[in-house]
Amino acid sequence: MGEYPAAAMAEEITRAGDQGIKVMITVAGNPVLSTPNSLQLDEALSELEFMVSVDMYLNETTRHADVILPPPSQLQRGHYDVALLQFAIRNVANYSDPVLPLDDHQPDEWEILAKLGLIAAGLGADAEPALADEVGMRSMVQSSVNDPSSPIHGRDADEIVSALGDEPGPARMLDFMLQTGPFGAAFGANPDGASVALLRANPHGVDFGALQARLPEILRTPSGTIELNHPILMADLVRLHAAMDAAAHQPLVLVGRRHLRSNNSWMHNIEVLVKGKPRCTLHVHPDDAARLGLSDGGVARVTSRVGTVDAAVEVTDSIRPGVVSLPHGWGHGQPGTRMRVAAERAGVNSNILADHTAIDPLSGTSVLNGIPVEIVGVAVAAV
Repeated sequence: MGEYPAAAMAEEITRAGDQGIKVMITVAGNPVLSTPNSLQLDEALSELEFMVSVDMYLNETTRHADVILPPPSQLQRGHYDVALLQFAIRNVANYSDPVLPLDDHQPDEWEILAKLGLIAAGLGADAEPALADEVGMRSMVQSSVNDPSSPIHGRDADEIVSALGDEPGPARMLDFMLQTGPFGAAFGANPDGASVALLRANPHGVDFGALQARLPEILRTPSGTIELNHPILMADLVRLHAAMDAAAHQPLVLVGRRHLRSNNSWMHNIEVLVKGKPRCTLHVHPDDAARLGLSDGGVARVTSRVGTVDAAVEVTDSIRPGVVSLPHGWGHGQPGTRMRVAAERAGVNSNILADHTAIDPLSGTSVLNGIPVEIVGVAVAAV
C-alpha cells in the first residue's frame, strides 16, 4: 500500500533529516506499547515538533502529545460493526443509536477528525467539519451513480443526496453504504432492503440469510485462480528455509498471546475486564522451567537482542517446550500517564523485546513472534 513499516517509525523521526516525520497524529492507538523495540519509539516521540492525539486516555503514547482531543464516550456514538462482520457466519446487520446525547459544544469524533483533515488541507482551524462530510458524501454518491455495477447506476446524484437527508456524520454515510450494498434498499428500488431506517426498526438486527459463494467471481488475479505459487512468494522460500534452520538451533523463542478480556492496552484500564488473577505472566513449559531453575510465581529475566524485561513466571504445559509467551499491550504506569486501573496491574511490555530490524521483506510486517530470547531466574528480595 506504499506505507512504511511501523518498525521504521522511530528512525523516520530521528534519522531521516529534513525528510523525516516532524508532526504526528495518533487516533486511539498506543504504539509505544504495540510496536517493536518500543523503547526506541518512546524516545523518538519526544523529538517530534508537534503531536496531536485523538484519545480519551493519557497513556504511554499520548503523554508525548502537545494536544489531546478526547472523543465522546462510546455511549455517545452510534455503532455499526464493520471489522468483525468479516468473520460472521451469516449475512447479518445491526445498528445501535447513541445511548446518551453529546454535551453542549462537544464535538463528535468524526467532527474532530474532519477538522484535523481540513486544517491539514490548508483550510484553517475555522473550517466547518460538515464541509468535509459533504464533500465525502457527494463523492461517494457520484462514484456510485457512475458505476455500472451499482444498484443506483445512472440515477440523479442530487436526488440520492437529497434522499439521504442533511444531517452530516457517519450515520448518513452508513445509510448510503447499506442501501447500495448487496442487500440494500437502493433508495426505493428494493423497499424491504437494508438501510439505517430498517436497522433502527429492528434493534436486534436483521438476518439476510446464509453466506453465499463468491469465488471465482471476486478474484482479480490474471489467471482467475488463487495464485499460491506467485513468483514473489516462491522466490522467498530460500530465505524461509534458512530461517527455519537457524530457528532449530535457538534454545528458546518468545511468542505473544492475547486474552479475550485484555487483548489491547486500552482494555487494561477497565476494572471489570482486568479483575481476577494476573494475566501478564511469562508462560513456560515445566521442562524448560526445571532446566532454567524457574518456579511458578517466581520472576524471570527475559533478554532479546534489543531489550530486557523481568516478568512473573507461570509454569504451564499449555505451551510447548522451547517456547515462552508474554501477552501483548502491557507495561503501564510510566511517568506522565493517567491510567489508574492499568497502572495497578502494570505488567511488562513484551514489545521491548521485539527487534525492529526483523521485518518480513514481502509485507513489511514486523516480526512479533518467534523472537530468540535468553532467560534466567531473578531472585526477589523478601519484604
